Amino acid sequence: MRERYGDDPLTLPKFDPDLWMEVGSSGGPDKNRVYGLSNTTAENLQTARSVSTVGSSQSVSSTQSKEFVALQQYTTQLTKKYDHLKAEHAQQKVEDAQRYAQLKAEHAHQKAEHDQLREFVMNIASQSGDTYAPTPF
Repeated sequence: MRERYGDDPLTLPKFDPDLWMEVGSSGGPDKNRVYGLSNTTAENLQTARSVSTVGSSQSVSSTQSKEFVALQQYTTQLTKKYDHLKAEHAQQKVEDAQRYAQLKAEHAHQKAEHDQLREFVMNIASQSGDTYAPTPF
């Protein structure tokens, strides 16, 4: 498999019937048995399968090939939708962070104005000699 597809496990097909035939024809116990495909033997697979290539793997039948292509297309659509939603989410996070910073700055400005007004009122009360000092707010 590595000689044919390289060392990256992401590029390896789940099943390569031609490679299976090469290895299966080398002899040894149970080399003619195709496991994972019910009662299919290597000989039946070789004579019964339709050879239609999808990507880098071959399918066992044209129906399975069509299903595989449909699943690939659906996966591609879902991946595109996921990428779009991920980008929207990232943009929303940026906008939320900007809005939070804006609100925080506005709050700090209002608090500073409040403190100045409070100090002004307290100064006026103390200068007038009024025994009645306003309640701080």
